Amino acid sequence: MDLYTKKDKSILQKVIIILLEIAIIGISYWILFLGGYHKLFHSIGVDGNETRHLILFIFNLIVFIRVCITMFYLLKRRIPWEEAFSIPLAFAIYYIGFALLGYKTNSPTNFVTAFAIILFLVGSYLNTGSELMRDHWKEKQEHAGKLYTSGLFKYAMHINYFGDFLWICAYALITRNVYAISIPIFIFCFFVFYNIPKLDSYLANKYGQSFEIYRKKTRKFIPFIY
Repeated sequence: MDLYTKKDKSILQKVIIILLEIAIIGISYWILFLGGYHKLFHSIGVDGNETRHLILFIFNLIVFIRVCITMFYLLKRRIPWEEAFSIPLAFAIYYIGFALLGYKTNSPTNFVTAFAIILFLVGSYLNTGSELMRDHWKEKQEHAGKLYTSGLFKYAMHINYFGDFLWICAYALITRNVYAISIPIFIFCFFVFYNIPKLDSYLANKYGQSFEIYRKKTRKFIPFIY
């Protein structure tokens, strides 16, 4: 967690991340709308549901916009070069992976699709919205060095990660492909068993008693549950 203590604009790394993500989104467009799926797998026949393809691509664009906000507005720490390449690779799982998994699904869009769209929007708000609120709070001089525990973070210590989990679940629901479930399951385990414990350890060392009080009265990941 040394990264969190090192402030740096890392402009070149951020530009590379954005350029790579644009290229990956371009591949997803090729898969969904330009016959890329059939060229990759030498398949013929069913093209799936065009509305589903459009929804998946709109999801990609919204996620990309949120990544841009994070990169150029919210993220203040240094970005190592290895992270400049690993971040786009991770997002390729969403942009390309879900496009491949959902391409041939020809079931009609229905209430499940509507629920997935709502879930995606809620998850996006919980993630980016919570971080924007925290950033606005931390910009005030009187809050320097203090732990942020209000806004959406009063409902869960890592509400931003929970938001990530929700919009990834929404992607999986849109595909209507049982294999897509493996991606949100992996993300859940990654957050709960790896990322959150490491971040909690860093926050405990940085904020001491303030963090301990916060931890005792606040759910860790899922509001009101866990």
